[in-house]
Amino acid sequence: MPSITVKNIPKEIYDRVREQANAHHRSINSEIIVCLEQAVKPQQVSTDDILQEARRLRKKAKGSLSSEEIESAINQGRP
Repeated sequence: MPSITVKNIPKEIYDRVREQANAHHRSINSEIIVCLEQAVKPQQVSTDDILQEARRLRKKAKGSLSSEEIESAINQGRP
């Protein structure tokens, strides 16, 4: 099985991983593998979930934007 060595992990991150590992009754290595699996695993979301979230956000949004405002927001940060 392949292995990875990770160097120069900030102490805060290491401490948080160690705490999570303890909370889940895992070794630090096992906790890191679970974190990596979750990070690279494709997230499958149903169409209904996407529509429900879009409707929720639409209700939360105040007012409406003009097409110029939308285009300006899209172009912000572009060279």
